Amino acid sequence: MLAETDLDAIEPMFEKQGWELPFSLKYAIGARIDKGENLTADWLLSWFICHPETNLRTPATRCRDEFVALFRMRFDRRFPDGLKVTKPRKSLTASYRAASSEFQGSASPTVDGKPVPDISGLRKPVEIAQELADEVMNDLDKLSRFLGRNPDGRGSVEAHALLPSELWDAFPSEEMDHLKSWASDIVDRGGLVPLEEVIGRLEGETNEKIGKRQMTGAADALARLGFGLAPDPRFALRSPKAEEPVVLFRLGEPIERLEEVSDSYRSALIELALGSFVAHADGRIAEPERRALENQVSAAALSDQERRRLRANLEWFLAVPPDMALLRRKLKEVGQDNQAAMRAALVGAAHADGIIHSDEVASIEKVYKALGLDPALAYSDLHAGEVADGPRTVRASQPGRPGEAIPELEKASGPKLDASRIAAIRSDTERVSSVLGQIFDVEEEERGASGPASQSQLAGLDPKHGALVLELLTREHWSETEFETICASQGLMASGALEVVNEWAFETHDEALLDEYDGYDVSLEIAEAVKEKMSAEGRDV
Repeated sequence: MLAETDLDAIEPMFEKQGWELPFSLKYAIGARIDKGENLTADWLLSWFICHPETNLRTPATRCRDEFVALFRMRFDRRFPDGLKVTKPRKSLTASYRAASSEFQGSASPTVDGKPVPDISGLRKPVEIAQELADEVMNDLDKLSRFLGRNPDGRGSVEAHALLPSELWDAFPSEEMDHLKSWASDIVDRGGLVPLEEVIGRLEGETNEKIGKRQMTGAADALARLGFGLAPDPRFALRSPKAEEPVVLFRLGEPIERLEEVSDSYRSALIELALGSFVAHADGRIAEPERRALENQVSAAALSDQERRRLRANLEWFLAVPPDMALLRRKLKEVGQDNQAAMRAALVGAAHADGIIHSDEVASIEKVYKALGLDPALAYSDLHAGEVADGPRTVRASQPGRPGEAIPELEKASGPKLDASRIAAIRSDTERVSSVLGQIFDVEEEERGASGPASQSQLAGLDPKHGALVLELLTREHWSETEFETICASQGLMASGALEVVNEWAFETHDEALLDEYDGYDVSLEIAEAVKEKMSAEGRDV
């Protein structure tokens, strides 16, 4: 018989010990169940972490302290009296077998003179723990991604702002009060502030180029404090340059998931963007145009928070006019089908109130002319399928005296739109966003989007970087010289390519693809995941 162990001497463990539940853990939990005690958060978490079949994702390991703290909070909220576990019938047995197989034995541990229940076969408590852990890991995902991209960022303002608000008291930050005060002052002064100043406040430094990932992190961090950032790169047709202003505004309350918006908001934002685009067509915005856009915001069927966000985006649209020369060049590059989609989106915005005004026709004509399209298309596009463009027959024609023939009306050049196509494109928010994103995305133009026309084999990467990643996956390690050589073969700079592929890896696999160590080590987990996905799709790496 095994000697009884003092239960209080056994503490929960939060590191997986092997491929089986540790015997001491089974004893401690089983004895508590036998005594009729409800399990605390720490014992359930210890059971979960040490269980061989449970799954811990990167947020739980990269943000270990935050994960444990938040798991305890969520457990206590759901089980304020602890978790009641049904006592299993099987008793715990300790077995031993010598390496030589000449000696083996077993014993049954006891508590208060009674056998200890064996928890090894219980499933329900582990499933409950997995549910709680998944919820916690999802809420720590943004913080985990930030720390993955910025290993030294723990303790920074942005890292703290990305914590679930429940953890703010447990992980205090004096800098948060300074950030709130700064953001409040900016809003009180009108809300406009250079993007580089926002990023500098959050990250402590800024670069000449600020990517969508940084802007998204900034928007998420500010939202946790109750402040919004417009434009939000998740929905914007283009991202502002570092020196351009963005708009800070009050959201009304802290928000942890800015990406969750209604379809009505997405549609209203697109129509507002197009409306402001039309207003900017002649290089100035008249007061009636401004009022019409403001009325568009007021009339949208949105929640108070979404209306605040829409109004802030209007302020940004009015403050930062689009580059018409750039848009004209890009519109020529996207092809005739997407040009037609652009026209349909503009017409859809004009049809938003169900009435076509004469000034709307003039505005669309200005846009068409500014974009190098035939202005004569505007009238027929606006009335496609809705108003007969030809004259009505009042009475049958009679031959008259011979005279000068009336010339045929000049027809606009270019493919015609019909009502069904306009309606379809306008209702397909994703389609409109995609088409307009190609045209308005200044960032892509600045990156030199004149690369190969072929599509990348890896979603989220352009063809050059996609080809680079596939080449990198063929080996586990590359020297610095070798890496520079294969980057050059794709026409890429090594430093920039390293940043792009690791950003992609963090976004899609939650870890870096390349680890700098006497050259570059390739993540075996990502390599395997990419190969499996491509194999499942019938493609070879």
